[in-house]
Amino acid sequence: MLDTNDMKRSDFWYDLPEELIAQTPIEPRNASRMLKLDRATGETEHCRFYNLCDHLRKGDLLVLNDSRVIPARIYGEKEDNGTFIEFLLLEQRENMKWEILCRPGKKAKVGTRFSFGGGKLRAVITDILEDGNRIAEFECEGSIFAVLDEIGQMPLPPYIKEKLQDKERYQTVYSHELGSAAAPTAGLHFTKEMLADIESRGINIAYVTLHVGLGTFRPVKEDKVLDHKMHSEHYELPERTARLINETKAKGGRVIAVGTTSCRTLESVATFKGEIVPCEGYTDIFIYPGYEFKVLDGLITNFHLPESTLIMLVSAFAGYENTMNAYKIAVEEKYRFFSFGDCMLIL
Repeated sequence: MLDTNDMKRSDFWYDLPEELIAQTPIEPRNASRMLKLDRATGETEHCRFYNLCDHLRKGDLLVLNDSRVIPARIYGEKEDNGTFIEFLLLEQRENMKWEILCRPGKKAKVGTRFSFGGGKLRAVITDILEDGNRIAEFECEGSIFAVLDEIGQMPLPPYIKEKLQDKERYQTVYSHELGSAAAPTAGLHFTKEMLADIESRGINIAYVTLHVGLGTFRPVKEDKVLDHKMHSEHYELPERTARLINETKAKGGRVIAVGTTSCRTLESVATFKGEIVPCEGYTDIFIYPGYEFKVLDGLITNFHLPESTLIMLVSAFAGYENTMNAYKIAVEEKYRFFSFGDCMLIL
C-alpha cells in the first residue's frame, strides 16, 4: 500500500521500451487502441477508441479542452550580426509581450533585437526572469498569430524525433482558443463525425479551456513527491459547461473528463470555489494519490511519462496499484505511449 505522506518519485517509475513511444499519429484518429480500466475492481479490457460509445450512457457528459496549440517554435537571427536564435513562445503576457524560452540564452540579453521569417516578425528582449525565461516584445504587420501560423513550427515534445507532416495532427478537431504550448493530447483521438455520433446518442459534450504550458513535460526532480512545485496554467470554465455539469450530477449522469487538463480545470474550480460555477483564473493544482475528487466520474487519458505529475494524477483517480498494473499490461501488450499514442478509459 502506498503511503501518501511519504510518496517517492520512484514509486511512479515503470520500464518503457523506446520503441513503444509513438513517433507519428495514427490514421484515422479514432483507430487508436483504448485500455479500459475499472477503478473499482482494477479489471482491464482491450478496446478501440471508435467503440467509446459502447462504454458511455445516455445522460453522461464529456468535458473537452478546446485550447489550440500555437506554432510557437520560431527560428531567427540576431539583427546586428546574424547569429542563430531559437524562440519558444510560452505565454502571452500582454498584446505583443510574451514569456519565452530561447537558446542560446547567452545571446538574449535585455535590449537585444532579433528577426524571424525574413523580417516578418521582430522581437526585443525586455526582461530576464528568475528561472531564465525571457520577456520579449514582438513587432509585425497584422496578427502575430497569423505570422506564427506562417513561419512557426509545432512545439512537439522532446521524445518525438519524427518531423510532423501536417500541423493539424497536433491539434484536436475541436481546438478553438489559441494559447497552448502543447496539445491536450487525450482529445487527439476524436473525429468530427465521432463527436456528432456521441451527441446523437444523448451523451452531452461541453468545453473548458486550459492553456497547456511546457511545465506539463517538466519532470518531478524532488525525491519526495510532496516537495514538487506545480507550474501554473490559465483556465476558463464557461457558463454553459458549469450548467451542464451541475445538471448531469443532479440527474445521476457521469462527468467524464477528456484529458488531465480538463480534469485539472474541473477539480480546480470545485476546490477553489467550493462548487462548479463559471469562472476563469490560474491553477497550479497538484493532484496525487490521497486527493479526493469532487467532480470526476471518469477520465479519458493517454499514457504518461514515468515519474510525471500526470501519472500521479491518474494514480489518484484510478488507484495507485490499479494504475501501475494497467501500465504494466499496456507495455506487455505493446500499446503506443505518450502524445501520439493510445489511451485509457477509466470508469
